[in-house]
Amino acid sequence: MVRRIHHVGIVVERVDEAYGFYRDVLGLPLVREAEVPDQGVRAALLGAGDSEIELLEPLGADTPVGRFLARRGEGLHHLCFETADVAGALTELEHRGVALIDRAPRRGLAGEIGFLHPSACAGVLVELATPLENHGEEELPAPLRLKRLVIGAEDVSATAATFRSLFALSEVAMNGGPRTMLTVGRGALLVVPTAEAGGEAGMVALSLVAEDFAALGAALRRAGTPRLDGTGELTVEPAGSHGVHLHISRYMFP
Repeated sequence: MVRRIHHVGIVVERVDEAYGFYRDVLGLPLVREAEVPDQGVRAALLGAGDSEIELLEPLGADTPVGRFLARRGEGLHHLCFETADVAGALTELEHRGVALIDRAPRRGLAGEIGFLHPSACAGVLVELATPLENHGEEELPAPLRLKRLVIGAEDVSATAATFRSLFALSEVAMNGGPRTMLTVGRGALLVVPTAEAGGEAGMVALSLVAEDFAALGAALRRAGTPRLDGTGELTVEPAGSHGVHLHISRYMFP
């Protein structure tokens, strides 16, 4: 049903301020920006390999994203999978009794889109998108690519089974432990116990791979971005990445 992780959505107070980190410090190229009045957001897509990061700024307090921002602050908001036929996918899911927000596609920044209800996906808000032909979805050169999205779950096996069943994701064998890795395209979902995720359920962290780890570290130091530096990975603290637990690995692109 799905081809890849199209993007991961992040709610921010102001897109222009978030550009200062995601575009200017990390170097992610801007793919597209627009206001989407029916969703009450100003949105921007930035390239991250064959996936994207979407920044969402509410157009008002009394919008879904505005209420999310007031309740939870800046941070991870939704996961979007690309599918060849969003209308057909929504119809199939409805026939299977899956709870939907959208029963028919509507226009969004990513193309024709539709949202599943978070209750259908273990508390994760999932969007399906079919890019429009004139959107130019070719991969832009970027110094980082999306590696995986980390999801906290009370029941790892049940949550992984839900994503496998809904989206036909493949499971990757891991070396023991209560974790499950599911692949989609070149990206992955890593489902971990909430005890490993600070007690949180749902989307809890984002992992990226750096083409030039040393250069990225230097850029973060120049910007004064709060972080924890490691030999093979650095972690940007949420205060520096607009509410996102962001892990960046030194390994080169495959």
